[in-house]
Amino acid sequence: MAYRLLPWSTPDGKPCYLSAAGPHSRLSRLADDMEDAQLTSGTQVWEAARTVLDDPKAGERAVRFALTRAVESLGDVLRVAISRGERVRDGS
Repeated sequence: MAYRLLPWSTPDGKPCYLSAAGPHSRLSRLADDMEDAQLTSGTQVWEAARTVLDDPKAGERAVRFALTRAVESLGDVLRVAISRGERVRDGS
């Protein structure tokens, strides 16, 4: 049985996995929805960060905030990519 990496982690930051018979369970659909939301959010954060970085008058706080959010979003997107890559490899 294959395990699916979920798009969230435990309270102490460890990865969560789903052991399900198929990709159509309630939890699998919830994970799919969460991945879609994370990818959408990542696009929005990327666009906002580009705007801040293109502004020569942006202050240190704005740049730090943009970078912090970009790093958070990158972590989410990487987790989605790993999860989806594992599912493609496993054929699920």
